[in-house]
Amino acid sequence: MKSPDTHVHETPPPGSAPDWTCPQNWDAFSPGEHAMWDRLFARQWDMLPGRASDAFLRGIDVLRLEKPGIPDYRELNARLVDATGWQVVAVPGLVPDEVFFDHLANRRFPAGNFIRTPEQLDYLQEPDVFHDVFGHVPMLADPVFADYMVAYGLGGLRSLKFDALKQLARLYWYTVEFGLIREAGGLRIYGAGIVSSYSESVFALDSDSPNRIGFDLARVMRTDYRIDDFQQNYFVIDSLGQLLDTTVNTDFAPLYVENAALPPIPIADILPGDEVITRGTQDYATAKA
Repeated sequence: MKSPDTHVHETPPPGSAPDWTCPQNWDAFSPGEHAMWDRLFARQWDMLPGRASDAFLRGIDVLRLEKPGIPDYRELNARLVDATGWQVVAVPGLVPDEVFFDHLANRRFPAGNFIRTPEQLDYLQEPDVFHDVFGHVPMLADPVFADYMVAYGLGGLRSLKFDALKQLARLYWYTVEFGLIREAGGLRIYGAGIVSSYSESVFALDSDSPNRIGFDLARVMRTDYRIDDFQQNYFVIDSLGQLLDTTVNTDFAPLYVENAALPPIPIADILPGDEVITRGTQDYATAKA
């Protein structure tokens, strides 16, 4: 299945339903595309034990993602629905915010229906099937995290009335994509943007450069982030239960208003009230400046 140059569309492209879903057409993936999945999987799987959260590693096992080749959603969803009621749906690329939130609120995770090329092995801007399925879906087999994602989707739909998409995007970025969790006497990875990246899986836990800060909802929703390089802030939750409880039991409406009146917090800044787990040297950020 040859991937086009871009997977950003303004309207559902031909072959897609009004909700932007499309057939996975698993049989259309080439041997080379399946081999790319296997190459990426092996590279991550060899280094994630002791780094990834227990929930992520359990999800790999429950969903049997170690099976060679790009997962067939017919098989994957049978296991995922049984675990938490979620399912994966194929989409042609990035989807509009309202569509994305609606899928999450209804326990559907939209996954890009293409895989990176060898030239994009270490970085691509648009999420492919490896990032979406290997990075995100194992966590959806955990009941607590699965409920958090539903709550996020419902909150996203409500946020459209408050012009608060940027605040909510920061929450997603610093939890679902780049979150760390305290576990086994140290820090572990649960964010999909880290576990699907070999280099960031090392950087997030081993580098002296980034700050690692205790999770605070209002603070996270004001904190800028970068999409094109390693993060210089990682926010650390105490448990998946903390993440769910905070999200479900917070009235976001006044928080949106309060945060909107305040300036965004620059990347890598430390605030007086932060729980600083490790204060970064910012050497990496300086070297890239």
